[in-house]
Amino acid sequence: MAIVHGTDQTFNTEIEEGLVLVDFWATWCGPCKMIAPVLEEMDAEMSDKVKIVKVDVDENQATASQFGIMSIPTLVLFKDGQPVDKAVGFQPKEALVQLVEKNA
Repeated sequence: MAIVHGTDQTFNTEIEEGLVLVDFWATWCGPCKMIAPVLEEMDAEMSDKVKIVKVDVDENQATASQFGIMSIPTLVLFKDGQPVDKAVGFQPKEALVQLVEKNA
């Protein structure tokens, strides 16, 4: 499964089923660029467990404000449409894998 780019229009559909890790990010954000390859690795290794959706906060302000995103990157883990966990700032891969595993 490839990483999905979510928008205000598609967001609810993207998160409604299963475990979904949403990366709220922006093109100008340094730590967001650092976390991108980590998410790509996770997608390659864990696509059977978790779907990864990236939401650009500049282009999708309604969704970002709906979830109170104040700083980026913010990663929110959803389970069947409901937020169950959250990590703010750059996270090493191990921390994100652990976040997914404990909520799987």
